Amino acid sequence: MDVPAAAPPEAPARTLSPAAQRALAEAEARRAAIDAKAAELTGAREINGRGGLEPVRYDDWEVKGIASDF
Repeated sequence: MDVPAAAPPEAPARTLSPAAQRALAEAEARRAAIDAKAAELTGAREINGRGGLEPVRYDDWEVKGIASDF
């Protein structure tokens, strides 16, 4: 008979420094801006374009995982 393992005790919540909190907020704002730009770009229909996400969504050109700045 299998006995379920006891759940590991939860670690106490860590408090982040103000710098870490600012960095997380900035990263979230950057992600939101990228998502907004992607939504704007997907609204325009491209004729004979490549499928998938817009290759310039991070302000660089990406094809098959290789990115180049322009």
